[in-house]
Amino acid sequence: MTTTPVWSVDPRTGKQREQVAVEATPREVDEAVRAAHAARGPLADAAVRAAFLRTAAALLDEAAAHVIEAADAETALGPGRLTGELARTTGQLRAFADAVDEGSYLDIRIDRADPSLTPPRPELRRYKVPLGVVAVYAASNFPLAFSVPGGDTASALAAGCPVVVKAHPDHPATSELCASLLRRAAVASGLPPEVVSVVHGFDAGLELVRHPLVAAAGFTGSIRGGRALFDAAAARPVPIPFHGELGSLNPVVITPAAAAERAEEIGSGLAGSMTLGVGQFCVKPGLVLVPDGADGDRITGELTKALGEIEPGVLLDRRMRENFITGVRERAALPGVEAPVTPGSGGEHTVGAGYLTVRAGDFLAGDGHDLLLEECFGPVTVVVRYGGQAEAGAVLGRLGGNLSATLQLSAAETEGAPGPAAELIGQVTRLAGRIVVNGWPTGVAVAPAQHHGGPYPAATSHSTSVGGTAIERWLRPVAYQSVPDALLPAELREANPLGLPRRVTGA
Repeated sequence: MTTTPVWSVDPRTGKQREQVAVEATPREVDEAVRAAHAARGPLADAAVRAAFLRTAAALLDEAAAHVIEAADAETALGPGRLTGELARTTGQLRAFADAVDEGSYLDIRIDRADPSLTPPRPELRRYKVPLGVVAVYAASNFPLAFSVPGGDTASALAAGCPVVVKAHPDHPATSELCASLLRRAAVASGLPPEVVSVVHGFDAGLELVRHPLVAAAGFTGSIRGGRALFDAAAARPVPIPFHGELGSLNPVVITPAAAAERAEEIGSGLAGSMTLGVGQFCVKPGLVLVPDGADGDRITGELTKALGEIEPGVLLDRRMRENFITGVRERAALPGVEAPVTPGSGGEHTVGAGYLTVRAGDFLAGDGHDLLLEECFGPVTVVVRYGGQAEAGAVLGRLGGNLSATLQLSAAETEGAPGPAAELIGQVTRLAGRIVVNGWPTGVAVAPAQHHGGPYPAATSHSTSVGGTAIERWLRPVAYQSVPDALLPAELREANPLGLPRRVTGA
């Protein structure tokens, strides 16, 4: 049988660094899944899971210099950015360990029997159990926080689900390094190392989502790739949940009052947000509604100035660079579209940041402008100049689902009185999973109240991939009716031996 090598590539030069692995065969995928399935029993102990997650965080922190060096060599994201990403990654692991200890994620509910009701109510006790083996598809743009040791893995392990990760080809060496640290943490915590494993290769990814012992999947990536896997998950003899984060424009609406009040601040803030990480954030503002007139001109003038001061950057791989250059060229060729700062090739291995502009009337008229509704991955945004709230609303009405939507409002508009700002909040709430006011969408805080998802095509489910409730994706509820106390799971017994929070007859 022929094997396909998996190479680590330096995006700064395009040269191969080292062979890291070979693409997994169907047999190897099957072996990884079956080994993970066999590890479910040991992972069922909540105290052991929490200790495992904390040990994994500690080992990643201890190996920080090595992990950051490996990730930078494969992604060119830079030590500063990767240092922050590693802190986010270990913080997620510890946060989910805390969630396991606290126990409210089990959503325990007990309803006492009440024969006086019509109809009579039996004794009911409900909690949530892990689904089983979870397939995780690593992201290109976050080699740590959304990859092997990232939020999907951490939340699935916290739920009691073993994980098989399909590594992203842009950072295979980083993936193997992180996997080895997680497996060391598992062994140190008394768990089999197979609670986490990694496979490489496109075909391996398809084999993984089709495997009968895989119970759910988490994905971060493109609409095309995510939709193909989503369809494969739905087409199985036994379909499984597929929690995919796909593409997003993350629209920004700047009101005329906000433009009059702080045009230069908004213009420079937009430049910083759209070029953060060389524009390779899933929440990059990709479509910005700027009002017509002199104040709107001040915003675009500041945006032009700020982008002119940003050095060309390296994208994650050559394919992304080619797609970016082609995507910009196609959009710039549309009728009525102009490029005040032309984004595109900045050198043999780099790209320069820029933006495109179009009037709302041209955007709404058609002539191929639907292309502007698609995400263009990289340091570019589309500025739509609009003439009034009705025109801005018509543009928003053309958009699909998004991860975020941002409103730039004036001080008076944030006071909460009914008016156009409140109407805008209502309109963008229908479009996105996170609404930002007077900030920028880049930077997704890991917090219990966070939601990172949105209507399709931003995501394939209504769950979040960031924050404490991400654990809910890997659990299912079970109710026990009139089951004797001695036969109940420990989590549901009357004496509450594990000291878990529970809601009893509504209280």
